[in-house]
Amino acid sequence: MQKKNIKKIAKEVINFELLALRNLSNNINDSFVKVVQLILSCKKGKIIISGVGKSGIIARKWAATFASTGTPSFFLDASNASHGDMGQISSNDLVILISNSGESNELKNIIQYTSRNKNIKLIGITSKKDSILFKNSDVSFLMPNIREAGPENIVPTSSTINQLALGDAIAISCMNYKNFTKYDFKKFHPSGTLSIKLKTVGDLMIKGKKLPIVNENMKMKRALGVISNKKLGVLIIKKNNGYTSGIITDGDLKRIAQKYDKFEELKLKKIMKKNPVTIREDALAASALSIMNNMKITSLCVHKKNKIKKTIGLIHMHDILRSNINWYLWSLYCRLFYYY
Repeated sequence: MQKKNIKKIAKEVINFELLALRNLSNNINDSFVKVVQLILSCKKGKIIISGVGKSGIIARKWAATFASTGTPSFFLDASNASHGDMGQISSNDLVILISNSGESNELKNIIQYTSRNKNIKLIGITSKKDSILFKNSDVSFLMPNIREAGPENIVPTSSTINQLALGDAIAISCMNYKNFTKYDFKKFHPSGTLSIKLKTVGDLMIKGKKLPIVNENMKMKRALGVISNKKLGVLIIKKNNGYTSGIITDGDLKRIAQKYDKFEELKLKKIMKKNPVTIREDALAASALSIMNNMKITSLCVHKKNKIKKTIGLIHMHDILRSNINWYLWSLYCRLFYYY
């Protein structure tokens, strides 16, 4: 087979599926709204999604996408449901069945089971209006009846692309309605790359007794012991009212020692750097590292929202890098290290 023919076939398949997606977009109507509303109203029960064959694979994807975007759900194997797993469906649950024909034998037992229990709602996703699934669902969404991409119109391609896209549309609609944010997404993806990128300053900051916070009236002699014991290379200096007034770093100590005789007797408020750079605890750790890189510093004081004068933590460059945020951030550190 020539290369031109292979490319031609590939483009024909993709164009078929693009056409199918356009038809699906034009088919979004009040039934879609009812589907989303029914899913959002399911607060006491579970959302169970099932299908057979290629539709079953798509159903797994629906369940995974729903669960990761704030709509708890799981996939139920239709064949196993008829052999005991039907017990996973209970009162107040919502069942979503996906079937292009709406007549899959494996789904009929689930349809009958939900019909006998009025407290179990059923959503049917099918392209056949006269099918068992469409007629017996509490809410039905009619998929456009389209030609499959490929010879003989037999291989599930365009129809499964539409099912996949519809699931994403439903999930994102629910996500937006719930005001689901990237921080909520991070909770469900603690080990993913995206979660690492979304780590906040509050996730990584040093806090509590580990913080090197001292009073501005403390003498340098005593402060040296604190900075040595805390091993962070920095002192956060506060006023009597608890507000942060300044900062002293290891680098500052060297300059102070060269500038003053008997600097050990000096009070910190006379030699500290005033108004240290701060960042909110809910800011991204990546933003903190960017600030450090731009300002050529290695740590930031952390404060709560709208309480900029009150330090609650310290975020150090090394803590961010140890979290393995990404290699781009590592390159920032390398440039900063080279600068010094």
